Amino acid sequence: MSIDTRQLGKVAVLMGGTSAERPISLMSGSGVLAALQSQGVDAHGFDPAERELVELKQQGFNRVFIALHGRHGEDGSVQGALELLGIPYTGSGVMASAIAMDKVMTKRLWLAEGLPTPRYVLLGADDQQRERVIQVPDQLGLPVFVKPPHEGSSIGVSKVEGYSQMQAAVALAARYDAEVLCEEFIDGEELTCPVIGEGASARALPVVRIKPPAAGYDYQNKYFTDEVKYLVPSGLPAVEEAEIQRLTLAAYRSLGCRGWGRADLMVRASDRKPFLLEMNTSPGMTGHSLVPMSARAAGISYEQLCVQLLATAALDAPPAAKA
Repeated sequence: MSIDTRQLGKVAVLMGGTSAERPISLMSGSGVLAALQSQGVDAHGFDPAERELVELKQQGFNRVFIALHGRHGEDGSVQGALELLGIPYTGSGVMASAIAMDKVMTKRLWLAEGLPTPRYVLLGADDQQRERVIQVPDQLGLPVFVKPPHEGSSIGVSKVEGYSQMQAAVALAARYDAEVLCEEFIDGEELTCPVIGEGASARALPVVRIKPPAAGYDYQNKYFTDEVKYLVPSGLPAVEEAEIQRLTLAAYRSLGCRGWGRADLMVRASDRKPFLLEMNTSPGMTGHSLVPMSARAAGISYEQLCVQLLATAALDAPPAAKA
């Protein structure tokens, strides 16, 4: 697909922001900005933590590449502001972004659609007393994952091996979120599968198989070490890879996503059944990120990927014609 970058206009790459994932967003945004500029795009960095979004309109930006992660960047809030400003942006719209950012709402929707996701218990802000917390392993078994439902990048996540660890894990997650999500542990392989496009034309990219070190696939190993091994091609049987891609597309479409996204999944070792963990609507674009890795396996360079995504920038509701 040949794209005339001169037709893309003046572009803002939103990066940084105010979420706990700010450092990763700055890394993603810097990579995207350099890639777009190398392809002749009139692209400029823009940090919403340091500038008012209304400046995008005042300074004549024609479209926005969202490289923000986490709250106020991936949760529909920035998307809503851009809708009001009438500036097309990359990635999913307001509703899909808001739902996907909330792991519990995502699970509820997937379960309603008959899509497999691990069992869970949600502990509300007033439901985190010791007596309640230590009951969770009785419901979900051990180990159990404890995480804030509105954060990404493994921030605030704990793998709990015993009852005595539950309270500390809940307290850690509660530092980032009033509610705490406790999720059944799926013993098996961790996979991720990116999607680009919208609706019937959306397509899944090659599956990436993740082989973490003994310490686990945590924040540090995700972004700042080379301890994690990524296999793409995944080495999975063709029929299994195809099923992961089918499931990912169904999950993406069920949430109403557009532009691009990335599903994280587990495949249970005992029966090879896949389970959806979450959908990322503004995936990482750092040197360790998985969407660029998968795209390369599909013959799409990092620079081509950035330009392709930018070309899909859109609004949920284009401005109505004036009467």
